[in-house]
Amino acid sequence: MKNSPDCIIRRDRELAGVREKMASAPVTAILGPRQCGKTTLARMLDADHYFDLENPRDAARLAEPQLALEGLIGTVVIDEIQRVPELFPLLRYLTDTQSRTRYLVLGSASPDLLRHGSESLAGRLAFHDLGPFAIDELAPRQSKTLWVRGGFPRSVLARDERESVRWREDFIRTFLERDIPLLGISVPAHTLRRFWVMISHYHGQLLNLSELARSFGVSDNTVRRYLEILAGTYMIRLLPPWHANVGKRLVRAPKLYIRDSGLFHSLQTVEDASQLEVHPKLGASWEGFALEQAIRLLGIRDPYFWRTHTGAELDLFWRAGGRSWGMELKYADAPGLSRSLHSVLEDLSPEHLWVLYPGKEQYKLHERVTVLPLAGLAGLEGTGLPARR
Repeated sequence: MKNSPDCIIRRDRELAGVREKMASAPVTAILGPRQCGKTTLARMLDADHYFDLENPRDAARLAEPQLALEGLIGTVVIDEIQRVPELFPLLRYLTDTQSRTRYLVLGSASPDLLRHGSESLAGRLAFHDLGPFAIDELAPRQSKTLWVRGGFPRSVLARDERESVRWREDFIRTFLERDIPLLGISVPAHTLRRFWVMISHYHGQLLNLSELARSFGVSDNTVRRYLEILAGTYMIRLLPPWHANVGKRLVRAPKLYIRDSGLFHSLQTVEDASQLEVHPKLGASWEGFALEQAIRLLGIRDPYFWRTHTGAELDLFWRAGGRSWGMELKYADAPGLSRSLHSVLEDLSPEHLWVLYPGKEQYKLHERVTVLPLAGLAGLEGTGLPARR
Protein backbone atom coordinates (compact mmCIF):
# COMPACT_ATOMS: atom_id res chain seq x y z
CA MET A 1 0.00 0.00 0.00
CA LYS A 2 1.26 3.45 -0.84
CA ASN A 3 2.04 5.22 2.39
CA SER A 4 -0.21 8.19 2.99
CA PRO A 5 -1.05 10.16 6.10
CA ASP A 6 -4.71 10.32 5.08
CA CYS A 7 -5.13 6.57 5.69
CA ILE A 8 -6.76 7.17 9.08
CA ILE A 9 -9.23 9.75 7.74
CA ARG A 10 -12.34 8.20 6.24
CA ARG A 11 -13.71 10.13 3.30
CA ASP A 12 -17.30 8.96 3.62
CA ARG A 13 -18.77 11.40 1.09
CA GLU A 14 -16.27 10.29 -1.54
CA LEU A 15 -16.71 6.61 -0.68
CA ALA A 16 -20.47 6.91 -1.09
CA GLY A 17 -20.04 8.59 -4.47
CA VAL A 18 -17.69 5.88 -5.75
CA ARG A 19 -19.93 3.07 -4.51
CA GLU A 20 -22.94 4.64 -6.20
CA LYS A 21 -21.13 4.78 -9.53
CA MET A 22 -19.75 1.25 -9.17
CA ALA A 23 -23.29 -0.03 -8.65
CA SER A 24 -24.42 1.35 -12.00
CA ALA A 25 -21.37 1.06 -14.28
CA PRO A 26 -19.03 -1.89 -14.96
CA VAL A 27 -15.98 0.44 -14.95
CA THR A 28 -15.52 3.39 -12.60
CA ALA A 29 -12.58 5.76 -12.93
CA ILE A 30 -11.41 7.75 -9.91
CA LEU A 31 -9.50 10.65 -11.43
CA GLY A 32 -7.63 13.41 -9.67
CA PRO A 33 -4.19 14.90 -9.13
CA ARG A 34 -1.26 12.83 -7.96
CA GLN A 35 -1.04 12.18 -4.21
CA CYS A 36 -4.60 13.35 -3.46
CA GLY A 37 -5.67 10.05 -1.85
CA LYS A 38 -7.02 7.95 -4.74
CA THR A 39 -5.12 4.83 -3.67
CA THR A 40 -6.17 5.17 -0.03
CA LEU A 41 -9.81 5.62 -1.06
CA ALA A 42 -9.66 2.54 -3.28
CA ARG A 43 -8.15 0.49 -0.43
CA MET A 44 -11.14 1.41 1.73
CA LEU A 45 -13.38 -0.42 -0.75
CA ASP A 46 -11.77 -3.80 0.06
CA ALA A 47 -11.24 -4.84 -3.56
CA ASP A 48 -10.72 -8.48 -4.44
CA HIS A 49 -7.79 -7.87 -6.81
CA TYR A 50 -5.37 -4.93 -6.90
CA PHE A 51 -2.82 -3.94 -9.57
CA ASP A 52 -0.59 -0.91 -9.04
CA LEU A 53 1.17 -0.03 -12.29
CA GLU A 54 3.83 1.86 -10.34
CA ASN A 55 4.78 -1.43 -8.69
CA PRO A 56 7.21 -3.35 -10.97
CA ARG A 57 5.77 -6.67 -9.81
CA ASP A 58 2.19 -5.68 -10.70
CA ALA A 59 3.36 -4.13 -13.97
CA ALA A 60 5.03 -7.43 -14.83
CA ARG A 61 1.83 -9.33 -13.97
CA LEU A 62 0.01 -7.15 -16.51
CA ALA A 63 2.61 -7.67 -19.23
CA GLU A 64 0.02 -10.07 -20.70
CA PRO A 65 -3.08 -8.17 -19.51
CA GLN A 66 -5.74 -10.46 -20.91
CA LEU A 67 -4.20 -13.51 -19.25
CA ALA A 68 -3.91 -11.59 -15.95
CA LEU A 69 -7.41 -10.09 -15.91
CA GLU A 70 -9.61 -12.61 -17.68
CA GLY A 71 -11.44 -14.81 -15.23
CA LEU A 72 -11.09 -12.52 -12.21
CA ILE A 73 -14.34 -12.16 -10.26
CA GLY A 74 -15.30 -9.39 -7.87
CA THR A 75 -13.81 -5.90 -7.77
CA VAL A 76 -10.58 -5.35 -9.71
CA VAL A 77 -8.57 -2.18 -9.08
CA ILE A 78 -6.00 -0.91 -11.59
CA ASP A 79 -3.99 1.99 -10.18
CA GLU A 80 -2.18 4.56 -12.38
CA ILE A 81 -4.17 3.60 -15.49
CA GLN A 82 -2.68 6.54 -17.44
CA ARG A 83 0.57 4.53 -17.66
CA VAL A 84 -1.12 1.87 -19.83
CA PRO A 85 -4.09 3.49 -21.62
CA GLU A 86 -4.20 0.55 -24.05
CA LEU A 87 -5.91 -1.40 -21.23
CA PHE A 88 -9.17 0.43 -21.95
CA PRO A 89 -10.09 -1.59 -25.09
CA LEU A 90 -9.42 -4.81 -23.15
CA LEU A 91 -11.69 -3.62 -20.33
CA ARG A 92 -14.44 -3.15 -22.88
CA TYR A 93 -14.16 -6.79 -23.91
CA LEU A 94 -13.98 -7.98 -20.31
CA THR A 95 -17.04 -5.99 -19.21
CA ASP A 96 -19.02 -7.51 -22.07
CA THR A 97 -18.02 -11.07 -21.16
CA GLN A 98 -17.70 -11.02 -17.36
CA SER A 99 -20.81 -9.50 -15.85
CA ARG A 100 -19.87 -10.48 -12.28
CA THR A 101 -16.75 -8.28 -12.26
CA ARG A 102 -16.49 -4.58 -11.53
CA TYR A 103 -13.40 -2.59 -12.49
CA LEU A 104 -12.11 0.43 -10.61
CA VAL A 105 -9.35 2.35 -12.39
CA LEU A 106 -7.36 5.19 -10.85
CA GLY A 107 -5.65 7.90 -12.85
CA SER A 108 -3.89 11.24 -12.57
CA ALA A 109 -5.10 12.66 -15.86
CA SER A 110 -8.47 14.05 -16.90
CA PRO A 111 -10.86 12.33 -19.32
CA ASP A 112 -9.62 14.73 -22.01
CA LEU A 113 -6.04 13.46 -21.69
CA LEU A 114 -7.27 9.85 -21.50
CA ARG A 115 -9.94 10.18 -24.17
CA HIS A 116 -8.23 8.03 -26.83
CA GLY A 117 -8.37 5.06 -24.48
CA SER A 118 -11.53 5.81 -22.55
CA GLU A 119 -13.61 6.39 -25.69
CA SER A 120 -13.63 2.62 -26.20
CA LEU A 121 -15.62 2.34 -22.94
CA ALA A 122 -18.40 4.72 -23.93
CA GLY A 123 -21.56 3.75 -22.07
CA ARG A 124 -19.65 1.50 -19.68
CA LEU A 125 -17.51 4.02 -17.80
CA ALA A 126 -18.43 6.34 -14.92
CA PHE A 127 -16.09 9.07 -13.68
CA HIS A 128 -15.54 10.16 -10.09
CA ASP A 129 -13.38 13.25 -9.62
CA LEU A 130 -11.39 13.16 -6.40
CA GLY A 131 -9.58 16.21 -5.14
CA PRO A 132 -7.41 16.90 -2.11
CA PHE A 133 -9.10 17.20 1.30
CA ALA A 134 -12.15 19.44 1.65
CA ILE A 135 -13.15 21.38 4.78
CA ASP A 136 -15.74 18.80 5.84
CA GLU A 137 -13.10 16.05 5.95
CA LEU A 138 -10.94 17.72 8.59
CA ALA A 139 -11.64 19.27 11.98
CA PRO A 140 -13.02 22.84 11.89
CA ARG A 141 -9.88 24.12 13.64
CA GLN A 142 -7.84 22.91 10.65
CA SER A 143 -9.62 25.05 8.05
CA LYS A 144 -7.00 27.80 8.03
CA THR A 145 -4.22 25.22 7.86
CA LEU A 146 -6.07 23.65 4.92
CA TRP A 147 -6.12 27.03 3.17
CA VAL A 148 -2.45 27.82 3.81
CA ARG A 149 -1.02 24.34 3.11
CA GLY A 150 -3.58 23.14 0.57
CA GLY A 151 -5.47 19.87 0.69
CA PHE A 152 -2.91 17.30 -0.36
CA PRO A 153 -2.73 14.86 2.57
CA ARG A 154 1.03 14.94 3.07
CA SER A 155 1.03 18.73 2.97
CA VAL A 156 -1.91 19.57 5.23
CA LEU A 157 -1.09 16.80 7.76
CA ALA A 158 2.65 17.54 7.89
CA ARG A 159 4.21 17.98 11.34
CA ASP A 160 5.08 21.64 10.73
CA GLU A 161 5.17 24.33 8.07
CA ARG A 162 8.71 23.48 7.01
CA GLU A 163 7.82 19.86 6.28
CA SER A 164 4.70 20.96 4.39
CA VAL A 165 6.63 23.42 2.24
CA ARG A 166 9.29 20.82 1.49
CA TRP A 167 6.67 18.25 0.47
CA ARG A 168 5.03 20.69 -1.94
CA GLU A 169 8.35 21.62 -3.51
CA ASP A 170 9.14 17.92 -3.99
CA PHE A 171 5.66 17.36 -5.44
CA ILE A 172 6.10 20.15 -8.00
CA ARG A 173 9.50 18.84 -9.03
CA THR A 174 8.34 15.22 -9.34
CA PHE A 175 5.21 16.25 -11.22
CA LEU A 176 7.23 18.19 -13.79
CA GLU A 177 10.21 15.85 -14.12
CA ARG A 178 8.46 12.46 -13.94
CA ASP A 179 4.68 12.59 -14.17
CA ILE A 180 4.40 14.84 -17.22
CA PRO A 181 6.84 12.74 -19.33
CA LEU A 182 4.97 9.57 -18.29
CA LEU A 183 1.89 11.01 -20.00
CA GLY A 184 3.87 11.21 -23.23
CA ILE A 185 4.16 15.00 -23.02
CA SER A 186 7.54 16.38 -24.05
CA VAL A 187 7.94 19.80 -22.46
CA PRO A 188 11.16 20.61 -20.58
CA ALA A 189 10.50 20.62 -16.83
CA HIS A 190 12.18 24.00 -16.27
CA THR A 191 10.09 25.56 -19.06
CA LEU A 192 6.79 24.32 -17.67
CA ARG A 193 7.80 25.36 -14.14
CA ARG A 194 8.57 28.92 -15.28
CA PHE A 195 5.21 29.00 -17.06
CA TRP A 196 3.39 27.65 -13.99
CA VAL A 197 5.01 30.28 -11.77
CA MET A 198 4.12 33.00 -14.27
CA ILE A 199 0.46 32.07 -14.51
CA SER A 200 0.23 31.89 -10.70
CA HIS A 201 0.43 35.69 -10.84
CA TYR A 202 -2.80 35.61 -12.91
CA HIS A 203 -4.62 33.51 -10.28
CA GLY A 204 -8.24 34.68 -10.10
CA GLN A 205 -7.92 36.87 -13.21
CA LEU A 206 -9.27 36.70 -16.73
CA LEU A 207 -7.17 34.65 -19.10
CA ASN A 208 -5.53 36.62 -21.90
CA LEU A 209 -3.69 34.22 -24.20
CA SER A 210 -1.96 36.92 -26.20
CA GLU A 211 -0.69 38.68 -23.07
CA LEU A 212 0.62 35.41 -21.65
CA ALA A 213 2.29 34.55 -24.95
CA ARG A 214 4.04 37.93 -25.10
CA SER A 215 5.15 37.68 -21.48
CA PHE A 216 6.54 34.17 -21.98
CA GLY A 217 7.92 34.77 -25.45
CA VAL A 218 6.00 32.00 -27.19
CA SER A 219 3.01 31.66 -29.52
CA ASP A 220 -0.63 31.67 -28.48
CA ASN A 221 -0.85 28.00 -29.49
CA THR A 222 2.07 27.10 -27.22
CA VAL A 223 0.43 28.87 -24.29
CA ARG A 224 -2.81 27.05 -25.04
CA ARG A 225 -0.95 23.72 -25.04
CA TYR A 226 0.75 24.41 -21.70
CA LEU A 227 -2.58 25.42 -20.17
CA GLU A 228 -4.21 22.23 -21.46
CA ILE A 229 -1.45 20.15 -19.85
CA LEU A 230 -1.88 21.82 -16.45
CA ALA A 231 -5.68 21.72 -16.63
CA GLY A 232 -5.67 18.08 -17.78
CA THR A 233 -3.55 17.07 -14.78
CA TYR A 234 -5.79 18.96 -12.31
CA MET A 235 -3.23 21.65 -11.50
CA ILE A 236 -5.25 24.61 -12.77
CA ARG A 237 -8.90 25.41 -13.35
CA LEU A 238 -10.06 27.44 -16.34
CA LEU A 239 -13.46 28.66 -15.16
CA PRO A 240 -15.63 29.49 -18.18
CA PRO A 241 -17.94 32.51 -18.32
CA TRP A 242 -21.71 32.11 -18.35
CA HIS A 243 -23.33 33.59 -21.44
CA ALA A 244 -26.94 34.68 -21.05
CA ASN A 245 -29.00 36.85 -23.33
CA VAL A 246 -29.37 39.77 -20.95
CA GLY A 247 -28.79 42.53 -23.48
CA LYS A 248 -25.38 43.40 -22.05
CA ARG A 249 -21.84 42.97 -23.25
CA LEU A 250 -20.41 39.99 -21.39
CA VAL A 251 -16.85 38.97 -20.73
CA ARG A 252 -16.06 35.84 -22.76
CA ALA A 253 -12.57 34.90 -21.54
CA PRO A 254 -12.23 32.24 -18.80
CA LYS A 255 -10.76 32.93 -15.36
CA LEU A 256 -7.62 31.11 -14.30
CA TYR A 257 -7.08 29.52 -10.88
CA ILE A 258 -4.37 27.33 -9.37
CA ARG A 259 -6.63 24.60 -8.01
CA ASP A 260 -4.77 23.76 -4.80
CA SER A 261 -4.15 26.73 -2.50
CA GLY A 262 -1.00 25.16 -1.05
CA LEU A 263 0.58 24.76 -4.49
CA PHE A 264 -0.43 28.35 -5.30
CA HIS A 265 1.34 29.55 -2.18
CA SER A 266 4.46 27.54 -3.05
CA LEU A 267 4.52 29.01 -6.55
CA GLN A 268 4.24 32.45 -4.91
CA THR A 269 6.98 31.51 -2.35
CA VAL A 270 4.54 31.98 0.55
CA GLU A 271 5.53 29.60 3.36
CA ASP A 272 3.16 30.32 6.26
CA ALA A 273 0.09 32.23 7.40
CA SER A 274 2.04 35.31 8.52
CA GLN A 275 3.53 35.72 5.04
CA LEU A 276 0.15 35.14 3.41
CA GLU A 277 -1.55 37.81 5.52
CA VAL A 278 0.67 40.55 4.06
CA HIS A 279 0.83 39.16 0.53
CA PRO A 280 -0.82 41.17 -2.29
CA LYS A 281 -2.59 38.00 -3.49
CA LEU A 282 -4.26 37.36 -0.11
CA GLY A 283 -7.79 38.03 -1.38
CA ALA A 284 -7.25 36.11 -4.61
CA SER A 285 -5.82 33.18 -2.64
CA TRP A 286 -8.90 32.95 -0.43
CA GLU A 287 -11.21 33.33 -3.43
CA GLY A 288 -9.58 30.39 -5.21
CA PHE A 289 -9.65 28.27 -2.05
CA ALA A 290 -13.32 29.04 -1.40
CA LEU A 291 -14.20 28.40 -5.05
CA GLU A 292 -12.74 24.88 -4.99
CA GLN A 293 -14.42 24.11 -1.67
CA ALA A 294 -17.82 25.24 -2.97
CA ILE A 295 -17.53 23.25 -6.19
CA ARG A 296 -16.47 20.13 -4.26
CA LEU A 297 -18.97 20.25 -1.41
CA LEU A 298 -21.96 21.20 -3.56
CA GLY A 299 -21.04 18.75 -6.31
CA ILE A 300 -21.34 21.47 -8.95
CA ARG A 301 -20.93 19.72 -12.27
CA ASP A 302 -20.64 22.73 -14.58
CA PRO A 303 -19.37 25.82 -12.72
CA TYR A 304 -19.16 29.24 -14.35
CA PHE A 305 -18.55 32.86 -13.46
CA TRP A 306 -20.45 35.85 -14.83
CA ARG A 307 -19.16 39.32 -15.62
CA THR A 308 -20.27 42.24 -17.75
CA HIS A 309 -18.02 44.83 -19.37
CA THR A 310 -19.50 47.44 -17.02
CA GLY A 311 -18.10 45.60 -13.98
CA ALA A 312 -21.03 43.62 -12.60
CA GLU A 313 -19.85 40.11 -11.71
CA LEU A 314 -20.53 36.89 -9.86
CA ASP A 315 -17.65 34.60 -8.87
CA LEU A 316 -19.56 31.30 -9.14
CA PHE A 317 -22.73 30.54 -11.09
CA TRP A 318 -24.38 27.22 -11.84
CA ARG A 319 -27.63 25.66 -12.98
CA ALA A 320 -29.28 22.78 -11.12
CA GLY A 321 -32.81 21.50 -10.84
CA GLY A 322 -33.87 23.81 -13.67
CA ARG A 323 -32.90 26.88 -11.62
CA SER A 324 -29.97 29.25 -11.31
CA TRP A 325 -27.76 29.63 -8.23
CA GLY A 326 -24.74 31.72 -7.44
CA MET A 327 -22.01 32.62 -4.98
CA GLU A 328 -19.88 35.67 -4.41
CA LEU A 329 -16.58 34.95 -2.65
CA LYS A 330 -15.43 37.74 -0.33
CA TYR A 331 -12.41 37.93 1.93
CA ALA A 332 -14.06 40.50 4.20
CA ASP A 333 -15.21 40.85 7.80
CA ALA A 334 -18.84 41.81 7.08
CA PRO A 335 -19.86 41.69 3.40
CA GLY A 336 -22.79 43.84 2.32
CA LEU A 337 -25.21 43.94 -0.60
CA SER A 338 -23.14 45.48 -3.38
CA ARG A 339 -24.33 47.16 -6.56
CA SER A 340 -22.87 44.20 -8.43
CA LEU A 341 -25.13 41.76 -6.54
CA HIS A 342 -28.14 43.93 -7.35
CA SER A 343 -27.21 43.57 -11.03
CA VAL A 344 -26.91 39.79 -10.65
CA LEU A 345 -30.36 39.57 -9.06
CA GLU A 346 -31.86 41.64 -11.83
CA ASP A 347 -30.06 40.13 -14.83
CA LEU A 348 -29.75 36.45 -13.89
CA SER A 349 -32.77 36.02 -11.61
CA PRO A 350 -31.10 33.34 -9.46
CA GLU A 351 -33.14 31.26 -7.03
CA HIS A 352 -30.65 32.23 -4.35
CA LEU A 353 -27.24 33.83 -3.89
CA TRP A 354 -24.72 33.27 -1.14
CA VAL A 355 -21.88 35.56 -0.19
CA LEU A 356 -19.21 33.20 1.11
CA TYR A 357 -16.76 34.72 3.57
CA PRO A 358 -14.24 33.62 6.25
CA GLY A 359 -16.30 34.86 9.20
CA LYS A 360 -18.51 32.95 11.63
CA GLU A 361 -21.99 34.52 11.43
CA GLN A 362 -24.70 33.75 8.89
CA TYR A 363 -27.09 36.59 8.07
CA LYS A 364 -29.49 37.82 5.39
CA LEU A 365 -28.83 40.73 3.04
CA HIS A 366 -31.95 40.21 0.93
CA GLU A 367 -34.71 37.61 0.67
CA ARG A 368 -32.56 35.89 -1.97
CA VAL A 369 -29.08 36.75 -0.66
CA THR A 370 -27.44 35.15 2.39
CA VAL A 371 -24.00 35.80 3.84
CA LEU A 372 -22.55 32.36 4.63
CA PRO A 373 -19.40 31.38 6.55
CA LEU A 374 -17.11 29.01 4.69
CA ALA A 375 -17.89 26.30 7.27
CA GLY A 376 -21.57 26.62 6.33
CA LEU A 377 -20.93 25.05 2.94
CA ALA A 378 -21.27 21.61 4.51
CA GLY A 379 -24.92 22.43 5.27
CA LEU A 380 -25.79 23.18 1.66
CA GLU A 381 -26.27 19.57 0.65
CA GLY A 382 -27.10 18.04 -2.69
CA THR A 383 -25.62 17.49 -6.09
CA GLY A 384 -25.28 21.10 -7.11
CA LEU A 385 -28.69 22.04 -5.69
CA PRO A 386 -28.49 23.31 -2.09
CA ALA A 387 -30.87 21.55 0.26
CA ARG A 388 -31.70 24.56 2.39
CA ARG A 389 -31.30 28.29 2.21
